[in-house]
Amino acid sequence: MKKIKNRSVLLGAAFLMATSAVGPGFLTQTTVFTQTLAASFGFVILISIILDIGVQLNVWRVIAVSEKRAQDIADAVLPGLGLSIAILIVLGGLAFNIGNVGGAGLGFNVLFGISAEAGAILAAGISVGIFLIKEAGKVMDRFVQVMGLLMILLIVYVAISSSPPIGEAVLRTFVPEEIDVMAIITLVGGTVGGYITFAGGHRLLDAGIKGKAALPEVTTSAVSGITVASIIRVFLFLAALGIISKGLLLDESNPPASVFQLAAGKVGYKLFGIVMLSAAVTSVIGSAYTSVSFIKSFNKNIDRYENWVIIAFIFLSTIIFVTIGRPVQLLILAGSLNGLILPITLGTILIAAHKTKIVGDYKHPVWLTIFGVFVVLLMAWMGGYTLLKQLPALFS
Repeated sequence: MKKIKNRSVLLGAAFLMATSAVGPGFLTQTTVFTQTLAASFGFVILISIILDIGVQLNVWRVIAVSEKRAQDIADAVLPGLGLSIAILIVLGGLAFNIGNVGGAGLGFNVLFGISAEAGAILAAGISVGIFLIKEAGKVMDRFVQVMGLLMILLIVYVAISSSPPIGEAVLRTFVPEEIDVMAIITLVGGTVGGYITFAGGHRLLDAGIKGKAALPEVTTSAVSGITVASIIRVFLFLAALGIISKGLLLDESNPPASVFQLAAGKVGYKLFGIVMLSAAVTSVIGSAYTSVSFIKSFNKNIDRYENWVIIAFIFLSTIIFVTIGRPVQLLILAGSLNGLILPITLGTILIAAHKTKIVGDYKHPVWLTIFGVFVVLLMAWMGGYTLLKQLPALFS
């Protein structure tokens, strides 16, 4: 019975991480880059998958063996660092959740013709409903699994309908005509940046799956999470490539919607609504759950009333979207900060991995450390460069 329970939690953690990554931005990002790079975008996806797996294995393994959440690990490395990271994660999570709520509203708009604001409120109600249930963790695990599988099936159908040039896609995945470093960084940041990096690891910790003995299960769950997100990315790429290879033009105001519509007509457009709604609602849940998991260490009341704090987080995101919309400046700043959060948090995790007071007698694999340091340096450089480029726009 325990094995079945663990399997459910491990799968739930994997899908929580994956569906947290697959939000409205993920759908748009994948379509736009396919439009720009065509079949060579396959190479970008391949490299980002390898980098994503390296990041997740480093983070999830250290969380498991230390039996601490990321902010507590950071405090053990340097007192006060945990609170600083928690503030960055929560602010970034809130900003992106405004976009997630908006995406859910758009999904309802496509499906039923209601306003995006009314759809956002309805989506928030669904998300809140999960955390009102006594065994919210189990319901959340099952919900993200069902929504994740639904997204995969619908996107596979659209990819088949668009008849992509598979041979060209496979060839350019390994022999690209163009390499876009910025696209790789964007994909890595969007898949394992900010709160997303810790969604699954914190879920496993909350469910009691921790310690050295659990490392094989933790590793499998981490790789599964990246695999699920990557499957969705690959088939969305193929769907968009099929449309672009035919010379059809995508609607610049909503590229992913036009891919679905051009591939499968009116039915495809409705399927886009379902995919957008599924992606957005699961991202709302993942963002709220993970963001709150970063602050509950600092106050016993937050820990005690965790579900209510999560609900308040969702309400706040929804109110901001309905009353103000998506504040562009806030989202620009949050995106730039997100690029800097990963090197800070991953760098902290790598230091912790070699401190016996944190991980005991656990020996972190050398290759994972080297891989992690490479990602830290790469993301720090690109994140700093992007932030400096955007600062003038923020204050103009």
